[in-house]
Amino acid sequence: MRLFTAVTLGSTVESRATAAIERLEAVAPKARWVKPEGVHLTLVFLGEVAEARLPELSAALTPVSQHHAPFSLTIEGGGCFGPPRHPLVLWAGVGGDTAALGALQAEVAAVLEPLGFPRDKRLYTAHLTLARAKEPRGDAAFTECRRVLEGERWGEARVEHLVLFESKGGRYVPRLELPLSGSR
Repeated sequence: MRLFTAVTLGSTVESRATAAIERLEAVAPKARWVKPEGVHLTLVFLGEVAEARLPELSAALTPVSQHHAPFSLTIEGGGCFGPPRHPLVLWAGVGGDTAALGALQAEVAAVLEPLGFPRDKRLYTAHLTLARAKEPRGDAAFTECRRVLEGERWGEARVEHLVLFESKGGRYVPRLELPLSGSR
């Protein structure tokens, strides 16, 4: 199974992401757009994992969910990753309680590392991926998409669960959904 941990953003953000992606697809028709029903913030990508390891992952992640209380994020603005003239990824920005999101991500990464899932060396940057360039040289149209996103506000999302997803043929299937039950 191809697994990753994430938090979901709820139906309000999902519907606003759907509307925005429909508008932006006309600006960058050659891009690979995410499916809005799969809108999430990835915390840690695990990669290929045997199904037999699910109990081990559950045992590691359950205490993490119990340490963290639900929190709120906002989705607003956006930007690009990659060279300015030929960006590779288009994303929407994340605001609100990003400190709580960062703390959750750091603890998830810490408990998974001893299980053989190395930490990403890059600093965790919260963002909502919207599209990826199909061409290795990037997609210049993302620059215009970024301008469109500057004034966007998709509302507030209440984060209440830590989810272990399986990426399965372009769909994201929850394999484990743990409520955030800590107190503040």
